[in-house]
Amino acid sequence: MNLSLTEEQQLLQRTVREFAESEIRPLARGLDETGHFPRETFRKAADLGLTGVAVPESEGGAGFDHISYSIVIEEISRVCASTGVILSVQNSLYCDPIHRFGNEHQKKQFLLPFARGEKIGCYALTEPQAGSNAAALTTRAVKKGDRYIINGAKSWITNGGAADAAIVYVNTDPSKGERGITALVVERGTPGFKVGKEEKKLGINATACTELSFTDCEVPVDNRIGNEGDGYKIALSTLDAGRIGIGAQATGIAQGALEQAVAYAMQRQAFGHPIADFQAIQFMLADMATEIDAARLLVRKAAWKQDTGARFSMDASIAKLFASETATRVAHKAIQIHGGNGYSREYPVERMYRDARITEIYEGTSEIQRLIIGAWVLKSY
Repeated sequence: MNLSLTEEQQLLQRTVREFAESEIRPLARGLDETGHFPRETFRKAADLGLTGVAVPESEGGAGFDHISYSIVIEEISRVCASTGVILSVQNSLYCDPIHRFGNEHQKKQFLLPFARGEKIGCYALTEPQAGSNAAALTTRAVKKGDRYIINGAKSWITNGGAADAAIVYVNTDPSKGERGITALVVERGTPGFKVGKEEKKLGINATACTELSFTDCEVPVDNRIGNEGDGYKIALSTLDAGRIGIGAQATGIAQGALEQAVAYAMQRQAFGHPIADFQAIQFMLADMATEIDAARLLVRKAAWKQDTGARFSMDASIAKLFASETATRVAHKAIQIHGGNGYSREYPVERMYRDARITEIYEGTSEIQRLIIGAWVLKSY
């Protein structure tokens, strides 16, 4: 593995950072306070190719690799975690499975305009009683002729309130357990498909996170991704890739918090000196920088393995676990360095602390990641 970024990756990093600083940072606080989905920012990101980073150009994407994708999500999340995860869902959870498992007709209809950013997608797996246990889905789809009839509900769906289409994971044969789960694309406006209430959350407030409900909702069999019963495999494979995105998001949040802490420590005076002169502050900054560097390398290692075509499930879980817990620890220390000001919404570290917390929960909790890693370790020895 070559740790040096290519010239193309360096250019992409500079371009995305400039975009994040000029177009996203000025809006980040307002997005957090209002919860408004940043449609205009999404459109501008699409103009830069950020809505289908690793999707081939022939399918509407930018044609970059997954290391480049991790760079994009980190740089965006460094200034706004809401925008970061909106793009992560679009790339990893919606576009990627259709790219890998969809047929040519589906790629033209359900991938091309989404990779281009003309439309927004979401990933509908979680249910009120089925989070970590993805095999326990109760949303049913019964096949009648050339259509599926869906009944049930999904919850905590990022981009749900803004999406033009959702990949919905349904149970087509409960007797088969996880082998009875199927993936269907459901477009907004389909009769029986309703967007429910938007969740009021601790952080990442501008993500249009909603419930989705289905009442006798009919979709064509042609909307099925893969074969009937392939849904569980598709869902877990998609989450492997998605965890790289969340690891990158967490790394970006942590990097942003460190930068805020360094700037504050250099200008804040105490006992006649900038607090950056004090060893206690330097030790905190040293720990923060060390953990962020480790998190970034783990994320890029997982992305590199994905690019090589190797199995990367354990690497993605390791990266997501370490980066998410790093984000929480770093944001915690950033607030401590800010003292009382860190507890104020006038300073970005307060928002970063709230945003960091969810990275330990969604796309597989830290406990689930440890189960996955533990299982791989036991198979390796």
